[in-house]
Amino acid sequence: MRLPAILRSSTTRFFALVFILQLISGTALLLFVRHIIADELERTSRTLVTALRDDLIADYEHEGSRGLRQLIATRLATTGARDAAVLLDDPVGNHLAGNIEDWPPFLPFNAGWQVTPPLYRVGRDKPEQMGVISTKLPDGTHLLVGHVIEGDLRVRRLTGEAMIAALLLAIPLALLGAIVATRVITARVERIAETARRVGMGDLSLRVPADESRGDAFGDLADAINLMLARIEALVAELRVVTDSLAHDLRSPLTRLSATIDRAMRETDDEAAVAALERVGAEADTLLAMLSTALQISRAEAGIGRDRFVSTDLGRMLEDLAEVYGPLAEERGFTLTASGQGHADVHRELVGQALANLVDNAMKYGRAGGHIRLSVASHGDFVSLLVDDDGPGIPADQREQALRRFGRLDPARQPGGAGLGLALAAAVSRLHGGGIELGDNQPGLSVRLSLPRVRD
Repeated sequence: MRLPAILRSSTTRFFALVFILQLISGTALLLFVRHIIADELERTSRTLVTALRDDLIADYEHEGSRGLRQLIATRLATTGARDAAVLLDDPVGNHLAGNIEDWPPFLPFNAGWQVTPPLYRVGRDKPEQMGVISTKLPDGTHLLVGHVIEGDLRVRRLTGEAMIAALLLAIPLALLGAIVATRVITARVERIAETARRVGMGDLSLRVPADESRGDAFGDLADAINLMLARIEALVAELRVVTDSLAHDLRSPLTRLSATIDRAMRETDDEAAVAALERVGAEADTLLAMLSTALQISRAEAGIGRDRFVSTDLGRMLEDLAEVYGPLAEERGFTLTASGQGHADVHRELVGQALANLVDNAMKYGRAGGHIRLSVASHGDFVSLLVDDDGPGIPADQREQALRRFGRLDPARQPGGAGLGLALAAAVSRLHGGGIELGDNQPGLSVRLSLPRVRD
């Protein structure tokens, strides 16, 4: 099953990773502290029991069993022994001394440190959990020395409750930390992405800000991207010089060729020659127009013309276009209308040229007697310019090819033309930071140019 897009997002995964790592590290730290506290409490109790046992054994070695019984009574009567537990039994199990009545049945006579189930001490009405050490003395008597650990267990419970409370507090803190870390990383990545977007829209002079990232991975990435952008800018500048020079060099002979053809047509009376010259002249004009359009596309894709953006009434622009092309459309049997209102910062000449090419395509490929509709519509921060016709349209699987330079489609579109009209419209939309969309007008083609309202 395919995961939702938000779960496949690298940002979501990074957020989850930071949150989980912080939660795991916090939990591990709390468990470590709890273990240290519990270990220290047990070590302290064991030390007390061991020390008391050693003292009692030392007294037994000097005073014997009778002296040990007296010493046990003395020790238990002192204030510092209020948590002590001692039992001295004879070899057959009779109680000799201490504040525990009977030897626990589960406890061996000679065992190291153990934590027992709750036991009763003399004079106590409730059983208490203890840590004990048992020793078998040389005369066969059995010595049990212990320490009540109820207080230690209470401290452990409080520590556990405190740990749970700390974990509950750690969850929102981990979330906050993950959010902050994600925003910091996302903000730095977004600055790089924004620069890339602006460069992709044609502003090749932009560079990734790298001053705050010197010495880390983002600084290295910024340096590499800036080096690449500098190289791209240099190559585009060289390409611009070459294309401008080539266009100028080609325009001159084409212009001279057109002038020569016109002069030859005026100087000859041969109808066949005149017809041939007219065809040659038409081809020369088409070639010159193709060269001019291709140059406009290249300059638009290079980002040239951004300094000529002005606030424009797009509704009025469409009305002017309908007025100019109206007579020609009527002559070819089309109805041309314009509607809608909208304003945006645009390059008037380029947008006008792109729309004129779309109208020309609609008259060239539209259904005879059909309707060509020009409209403008606003949506959010963008405004759309639409050119709709009633022709055969373009199949969905061929629309991407139609937007390429010289992308002529046969038989979906009739032969003729250079295949640059849609390519120019696409280049102009990208220059403005927008896009182009080819849709189905049912029947016919619907071309939508989306342009930002305000220049970025």
